[in-house]
Amino acid sequence: MKEQLGASSETQSLANGSWVAEAVAQQLEAMLSAGNYDGVKSLLSPLQPVDIAQAIDTLPMILQALAFRLLNKNEAIEVYEYLDPSVQQNLLDRLRSNEVLDLVEEMSPDDRVRLFDELPAKVVRRLLAELSPEERRVTAQLLGYASETAGRLMTTEFIDLKEFLSVSQALKLVRQRATFSETIYSLYVTDKERHLTGILSLRDLVVADPGSLIGEVMTREVVNVRTDTDQEEVARAIQRYDFLALPVVDLEKRLVGIVTVDDVIDVIEQEATRDIYAAGAVQAGDEDDYFQSNLFVVARRRIVWLAVLVLANGLTTQVIAMNDEVLKQVVLLAAFIPLLIGAGGNVGAQSSTVVIRGLSTQRIQRLGLFRAVAKESLAGALLGILMAIFVVPFAWWQGEGPLVATAVGISLMAITTLAATAGASLPLLFDRMGLDPALMSAPFITTATDVAGVLIYLKTASWLLGRLA
Repeated sequence: MKEQLGASSETQSLANGSWVAEAVAQQLEAMLSAGNYDGVKSLLSPLQPVDIAQAIDTLPMILQALAFRLLNKNEAIEVYEYLDPSVQQNLLDRLRSNEVLDLVEEMSPDDRVRLFDELPAKVVRRLLAELSPEERRVTAQLLGYASETAGRLMTTEFIDLKEFLSVSQALKLVRQRATFSETIYSLYVTDKERHLTGILSLRDLVVADPGSLIGEVMTREVVNVRTDTDQEEVARAIQRYDFLALPVVDLEKRLVGIVTVDDVIDVIEQEATRDIYAAGAVQAGDEDDYFQSNLFVVARRRIVWLAVLVLANGLTTQVIAMNDEVLKQVVLLAAFIPLLIGAGGNVGAQSSTVVIRGLSTQRIQRLGLFRAVAKESLAGALLGILMAIFVVPFAWWQGEGPLVATAVGISLMAITTLAATAGASLPLLFDRMGLDPALMSAPFITTATDVAGVLIYLKTASWLLGRLA
């Protein structure tokens, strides 16, 4: 995304940004329907590009292209980069060929690549062929990197300096190239072969002696990532060091691009969405388009896990059938099965959520994997004891004796301890195996603890029944 170098006179706060876009969308649709195009221009003029994009997103499809055409060229490019991918594709279909080419040509390379990822291959080939040689080369380079890596995420619009330049010469160069750069606040220093040798901030450059050389004021220890670094690692690096941008180098340590913080925010949101969907046993799409999907797509994304859970719950039914004798002798035991499996499922889901989040933020490593599992196991045992304090007296009263109460109390502590241990250890096991720990989702752990919990409960009751008899 291009930098916002200045805010409009009617500045919106983050708190009311969505409300502004919603209000503008209503007025925008009414004005476009009435043909009041001058009013539309006046309405959109003081707004930020992101608010204009959100307003256009909500318009009927036939009015989206009309509203977009009323923007001036520079503003249209910025607004386009914020639009939803489906709206971007709709505009490409409705705009004239030369308008489309101008729009795609002026986009930032990283935003252009994201757009091309959403378009059919045939359309991408046609647009690539019509780009200028330089933009075609840059776009093809980024498309050549694997998806969800630093190379695919980066932009090539950055400012690099040389060590032999003076501070005054560097400032002049920054002024010349600022308009064409993604950010000017981080400046990179390269040698004649474009190897990354140093970094300095715009502030360091401004306050330095004009006669000093860049090699004298730069920092030589530069945190960087390779083009094949996973985008989650890139996001964590920027978050860890509070960078506005992170340099990307190739296998020969040559500087080839930078990843900016605005792109990282998109990555964090995308990865968090995937983890949440996985934890809820829902297959995520390529982007957060779930609420725009049709009913059959929604069902398809959910049915896989539900089918697995149905088969797994058949084991619970089988366990109950195999222990029907004890239920025939003490029918009241069946009344507490929902309580026990519900407690186990919830405790397991809580433990898995904590551990999966700890793995995602890498904070669990500070505690240690073994200590994390032990801590969750002890927490599960403590939760079982606390629940038993309330449940056992009620079970004693209902059962008019110690059998049901004792079986419920012992099983409750055993089930919650087992559920917490499983909820903590299984995601760690998946992570060690190189699989997504979020796949060890709450529904899966709930089903597993259901089967184990019913087995523990009925076997405990059977044992107690024999002892008391």
